[in-house]
Amino acid sequence: MVDTHIKRRGLMLVLSSPSGAGKTTISRRLLDTDDNLSLSISATTRPPRPSETDGKDYYFVTPERFGAMVDDGELLEHALVFGNNYGTPRAPVERALETGRDVLFDIDWQGTQQVRETARDDLVSVFILPPSTTELERRLHTRAQDSEAVVHARMAKAADEMSHWAEYDYIIINDDLEKSVEQVEAILTAERLKRERRVGLRAFVETLRAGQ
Repeated sequence: MVDTHIKRRGLMLVLSSPSGAGKTTISRRLLDTDDNLSLSISATTRPPRPSETDGKDYYFVTPERFGAMVDDGELLEHALVFGNNYGTPRAPVERALETGRDVLFDIDWQGTQQVRETARDDLVSVFILPPSTTELERRLHTRAQDSEAVVHARMAKAADEMSHWAEYDYIIINDDLEKSVEQVEAILTAERLKRERRVGLRAFVETLRAGQ
């Protein structure tokens, strides 16, 4: 019997949105249900929150160590967000892609631009919009994670973030969580089937042509 498992190069699935639009919730749902998808763990200079674990949620590093990572080319992308540095370590992502695993990125438009410059063929970018600014503000208040001042700062930044929607491959308006998750799953399925990523396809077709 012919082995129909075709070797594939992994892809980088980027989800971006203004804070509160739903990218983190959608990301968690995808990771819970898709065994071939893993989360890219970012390095950051911000202090850990009580519920966060180093090496699982983030790599918590000093500003000096972060600067060295930038200088040594160890990061795929990096950005300054609300006074703290964030960046994506390059090595674990490249290892995953080579083995056919897909990597999920929860990064902003600045990070997405940097990744696109160095890894466009591996990138699939999705921007998630809220159904309205009123709903976005309501969600930020409902999650009770930030102070009133931080909520105002996030709302002020949201307009600038949303202005970059046209730089993304796909746009999802998150007015219904279940529907939004299904839409991202559909994007992922289609992108996995792209000819360019299925590096074992040529050999498979040759076996078919040979009558095997």
